[in-house]
Amino acid sequence: MRPAAVAVLCGASLFGVLSAQAANPPIHIVNGIEYMSGGIGSDEAQFMETVSPRWAATFEFAVKDASNKQGADFAANVQVQVRDANNGNSLLTATADGPFLLARLEPGHYAVEATLNGQTLKQELTVRAGEASKATFVWPTSALRS
Repeated sequence: MRPAAVAVLCGASLFGVLSAQAANPPIHIVNGIEYMSGGIGSDEAQFMETVSPRWAATFEFAVKDASNKQGADFAANVQVQVRDANNGNSLLTATADGPFLLARLEPGHYAVEATLNGQTLKQELTVRAGEASKATFVWPTSALRS
């Protein structure tokens, strides 16, 4: 191959690697707990769904689709509060930048609050060692009007 062709192929390969990395949301740490949020756009959503089994807890956020009784639209900009269910201590406060928030929580029992446009939903979540746990929060369409 000619050097120019090799340079073009290497550049294309590097661009592909950088493009793939661009879809990966950053990992943040709060109180020693790693978390990642995102899922805006199909590439990033697919990435989040692919890696979620490797995280202890996955939180998914959606709003019921008024035009489809069984469907839902992803939600973003959700305020998330994770507390130890036993003593109420706040462990993680974060804003989900997209419809997914993944967290490396220790095994235990948690109380989770998710707030979208002033409407708060609550769930409990149990994380077991070596298992992925998931909580899905679905707001009524009125959450979009707040």
